[in-house]
Amino acid sequence: MGHSAAEAVVRAGLTLVPFTLTGYSAGVAVSNIGVAGIPVEVVGKERRQDIMNRIREQHPRLIVVDYTTPNCVNDNAQFYADNGVPFVMGTTGGDPQKVAAAAEAAGVYAVVSPQMGKQVVAFQAMMQLMADSFPGVFRPVVAFQAIIQLVVAFQAMMQLMADSFPGVFSGYSLSVVESHQRNKADTSGTAKAVVQSFNKMGLDFKENQIRKIRDRVTQLEAMAVPEDALDGHAFHTYTLRSPDQSVEFVFKHNVTGRSIYAEGTVDAVLFLAKKMQEGAQQKVYNMIDVLREGFLR
Repeated sequence: MGHSAAEAVVRAGLTLVPFTLTGYSAGVAVSNIGVAGIPVEVVGKERRQDIMNRIREQHPRLIVVDYTTPNCVNDNAQFYADNGVPFVMGTTGGDPQKVAAAAEAAGVYAVVSPQMGKQVVAFQAMMQLMADSFPGVFRPVVAFQAIIQLVVAFQAMMQLMADSFPGVFSGYSLSVVESHQRNKADTSGTAKAVVQSFNKMGLDFKENQIRKIRDRVTQLEAMAVPEDALDGHAFHTYTLRSPDQSVEFVFKHNVTGRSIYAEGTVDAVLFLAKKMQEGAQQKVYNMIDVLREGFLR
């Protein structure tokens, strides 16, 4: 993902600083092939402070983009905060609250989001709007009343969507299935965020009930992931049913490849640079803030 983001940075005409900082891993793909013809040097944890000092001298308007493994997230965020370096954190896992707290304590600008795909973030934002506007709308009630609530909520949601973001949401009981490339260790951060919104609407569903698929056969046969996308995809299916099973809604957002996240990451970088230039009082943001600002290319 870091390689794709770096390529998007170059495509956007921004300056790519040719270093990649590794945490506990040995290296990343960009060290072998470079990015758009630009050689990229891999810097291990033992050298990162010296290299960061040099980079900050040469690039005083530096913004770091972080895509790494979950076990490195919080340490990396603290490192950026200690160095006063603004950052865009797209890595899932770790503790997002601690990441944001580290940035806030240091007064560092940051965009922290487990999901950088703009369209998927709009889906999440609509879930939040729905949860805030209609708390408990999907609690079990008698069948006819349930259907009326469902339709009214759906219509209201469509109106909210028209005013805010594209998307549509409904349901009573919930099942969630997510599939990603096999080297993604943690459960989808996007699925977790959507589940939190469903919880607020009255659904009893725990994050550990999310079905996480990483095996090739199930991805191909059950999730219909294209074979050429097995190494880079994000498939999510949310199925909501009424208590008597007479009403069912299935919502999906399926992504193949990584370009959607890479382009969204560049939007987050440009957004953060604008906030820094304005001297905005707020320091820490997420991708919904980027979306609401309309800072999209």
